Amino acid sequence: MNKVKITVLKTTLDQELAKEYGAEGLTACPMMKKGQVFYADYAKPEGMCDEAWKAIYQYVFALAHGAGDGLFYYGDWIRKPGVAVCSCNDGLRPVIFKLEATDQQSVIDYLPVR
Repeated sequence: MNKVKITVLKTTLDQELAKEYGAEGLTACPMMKKGQVFYADYAKPEGMCDEAWKAIYQYVFALAHGAGDGLFYYGDWIRKPGVAVCSCNDGLRPVIFKLEATDQQSVIDYLPVR
């Protein structure tokens, strides 16, 4: 199993929806910042939003276990092997992430099996 590089591509705020449904003074996500980088395999990296992790972990898991050798979804989504672009589930202020398979081996591969 290899680590997956997670990069925050952008934080967004849907002004129209925020005006209609959002709390007063709602802004783009205060937890994630454009350019932030995390590395993960099977567990949420420290500092990552819990809700964002829940939205992207299945793609991280797939890439960590070799899905990066091919294209996701029959090749009609992302053109680069080993890459996924995903967002968190916040409908008013989604954060967009780029996930990349790496050659960096996970520490879990080195733990003894009991």
